[in-house]
Amino acid sequence: MTDARTMDDLRWPDGFLWGASTAAHQVEGGNVNSDWWQREHGHLPGPPVAEPSGDAADSFHRYPEDMRLLADAGLNSYRFSIEWARIEPEEGFVSRAAIAHYLRMVDTARSLGLEPFVTLHHFTNPVWFARDGGWLTDASVDRFARFVEAALPVIADVELVCTINEPNMVSVLADPAVGFPSVGLPPGVPAVTDRLIAAHRRATELVRGAGARAGWSVATQAYQPEPGAESVAAAYGRSREDVFLDAAEGDDWIGVQAYTRTRIGPDGPLPIRDDAERTLTGWEYYPPAVGEGIRNAWARAGVPVYVTENGIATADDARRIDYTRGALEAVARTIADGVDVRGYLHWSALDNYEWGSFAPTFGLIAWDPDTFERRPKPSLAWLGEVARTGLVH
Repeated sequence: MTDARTMDDLRWPDGFLWGASTAAHQVEGGNVNSDWWQREHGHLPGPPVAEPSGDAADSFHRYPEDMRLLADAGLNSYRFSIEWARIEPEEGFVSRAAIAHYLRMVDTARSLGLEPFVTLHHFTNPVWFARDGGWLTDASVDRFARFVEAALPVIADVELVCTINEPNMVSVLADPAVGFPSVGLPPGVPAVTDRLIAAHRRATELVRGAGARAGWSVATQAYQPEPGAESVAAAYGRSREDVFLDAAEGDDWIGVQAYTRTRIGPDGPLPIRDDAERTLTGWEYYPPAVGEGIRNAWARAGVPVYVTENGIATADDARRIDYTRGALEAVARTIADGVDVRGYLHWSALDNYEWGSFAPTFGLIAWDPDTFERRPKPSLAWLGEVARTGLVH
């Protein structure tokens, strides 16, 4: 943003989406045919988890209330995923009841004035797919395309569809034999990356054929080289981020999901400084990360950008507002500099199952673990006011 322009002066683009996001497995509960459910209960390989997802937030049944809270606060969009393991619990069998359920979710969002933003794949797979090798097999692309084709009735009245959420994270986590380094991420698995890109392109054709706009969302890491480490950072980011942004060239949009930064030295990622503030996930508190992610996505893909996830795991909701304020200021600067940013969807609408534990609370809405009673936080009202007025205070 230029020096002469303040946040109060900024005009967000017409039709800008203000919303919040969730993922099916993290909020629905009871996804017993999911590979993650099986992993949580020790039936598939993977690192141990602190607790299983169980009923999660019971959003499978309570989604109308969740959506109504978002709409009443002033938001105009809700991003949610549909669960492949519910729609195709056994290979080749499509559940008409699951299709009807997700159609009701789309209809409910529309009735409340929320633009439904539907994700087809958000990390989880049917257990039959995982047991046969998942994305490590050549059959994965055809299997995913078959699922997308079966799910097309869900998106008949949807404008924005995300094919695959954070394919870069799917790739770096694809080989369970590869452990995590002490800092940073493992490299992407090339064969998995190639299959994910092929699956995305097949899905994009199907989604466009149904009349929707297709893209995918990439977890951007804000790789920041120390002086002299620029080439190291470029090499490090290639398999972990950039190849997925490059693959979005020609898509209808690209999603940016940003939370923190990664500092890169001559030998690779550097540990977080001892004096840095950390979130409940152990990540560095760094609101400007989203702006860096937007700029990298825009430079590499050259298509309209949506912030499909951005938020903070914290028990201090005032700190959540502070973080989001800083993030929105970074988004505003990219818009003022000419980047085509069309929406900001906060992660997450609800406190959720954060892939092994309920402890990291990202939500704008809390809930009682016994009764599932929803408890909107002040941050929801704050973000809704920003959505209504366009003013970030």
